[in-house]
Order: sequence, then C-alpha cells, then structure tokens
Amino acid sequence: MKEKIKLVFKTIFLIAIVSTIAMYWYDQYNYYFGEYYEYTLDCPLGSNVALIKIQGEIVTYGTELVDSESSETVSEDITSSETVVEYINQIEGDDYMEAIIVEIDSYGGSPVASEEIMNALKRTTKPTVAVIREGGVSGAYLIASGADIIFASEMSDIGGIGITMSYLDYSQQNKQEGIIYQQLSLGKFKDTGDPDKNLTTEEKELLMRDIKILHEAFVRRVAENRGLDIEKVEKLADGSTMLGIAAKENGLIDEIGDINDAKNWLREQFTIEPEICVY
Repeated sequence: MKEKIKLVFKTIFLIAIVSTIAMYWYDQYNYYFGEYYEYTLDCPLGSNVALIKIQGEIVTYGTELVDSESSETVSEDITSSETVVEYINQIEGDDYMEAIIVEIDSYGGSPVASEEIMNALKRTTKPTVAVIREGGVSGAYLIASGADIIFASEMSDIGGIGITMSYLDYSQQNKQEGIIYQQLSLGKFKDTGDPDKNLTTEEKELLMRDIKILHEAFVRRVAENRGLDIEKVEKLADGSTMLGIAAKENGLIDEIGDINDAKNWLREQFTIEPEICVY
C-alpha cells in the first residue's frame, strides 16, 4: 500500500515538473514567435533590455516610403513620437523587458514630439538609459534628459538648448522676377511667416513671443530632469552645442561611455544581464 502511495506521489511530482517545463516553453514560443514580433525588429531568445533608436528628424508621426521599382519599404531618416511612445508603453507592460536603452543620433525636430517621448521615458517604471552617439541636440537632448542616466562619447555633439523658427524670405527675389504677392486672408496674422512676403514688425513680435515661451519651457524641463539650477541651464541655453567632455562638466550628461558602458551600469545597478532586443 505504501509503495502504491509513493508511486502516486512520484507520478504527480513528475507530471508537475513536465507541465511546468511545457508551460515555460509555450510562453517562450508565444513571446518570441507570436504577437511580440508585431512590434519588434530583432529579439534574440532571452531578450530582457529594449533598445529604441532615436535617429534623424523627430516628428509626431511618420510615413513609410516605398521604392517604385523594388516595391520595398525605404526607411526615412526620421523618428516618430507616435511609434516610440507606443513602444515604451508596450515595454512597460512586458514582464520580460527589464530596462530600456534609447540610442540617440539626432539633431532634433518637433518640440511636441520630443516632449512626448521624454514624458514616456519619465513615466515608465523600468530603468532607462540614454546613449548619445554622434549627436543629441535640441529636441533629441530633451528626450535624453528624460532618462535615468545619460552616456555619451567625449566627441558627441550635445545640447543645443534653444528654439528657432528661422526661414528663407523670397520676397525680394520675387520682386526682381516680377512676382507680386496678393494677400487674400482674413485675420491680421493669418499668413504670418509666408516666405513670399515680408515679415512685419508686429508679426515678428508675435513669433518671438512664442519662441520665448518655448525656450522657457525647454530650459525648465532640462533643469527639472537633470536636477540643475534653472539659472545654470539658462546660461547654457544659448542654442550652442558642446562636446561630451564639456557636457559632463556642465551636468548635461552623466558619464563618458557607449552602449557597453550602459549595459555595465544595468549590471551593477540592477543586476540585469542585458540581452538586447532592438525595436
């Protein structure tokens, strides 16, 4: 009787082990070959750190170009905040992903798009690391400032805290060519900034009002994100950039390093053994 009971318990134990192993590999299969691949590009087995690339112009949303001859998708040199924020939100709910690295090589773009990505980084509960490569300037730097830590090369171009709405004025060229601008608009400032007409003093004052608001917001967010005195950031916010060494001295980045240093930081701070999944 005792032998039968032992046999029953052994059988139950073996079934439990086999079921656990089967469930584990079933989850792994679904994770790497199911819906997960709908929004990832390169995820080796065991991936636990998401790598999101911020490249080129930063826009709120982007479109894909298709080569007319090959019918293949041609990637544009842009980063869409709509896409990146979706990635970050998905990663936040993904138990397999333990951290996020944003690899940045961009000279900025839309203030709103940059802020959206920055906010998404700040909202996530996962550790976040920014790695600036060639450049992390203007809106791209704003994004980096939302990460827990920023790495950059000593030769990276960093900062560019400023706002521009500059554009080409073709009005004199049009005049020489006999082209006359016919203003047909309702609303005193409706065609402000049209490159085919002169910018009036009032229009310039209107635009500079908005530039000042955007500039103050940029400075405030960098100061908050980096834990710097706002007065110090105001002095740095002249639109100029600086190399990585100077950026570290001024508190705009934390460490001189690359993605390998970012991985080491995750190992040391969070005991994560990084296996990168590229989004």
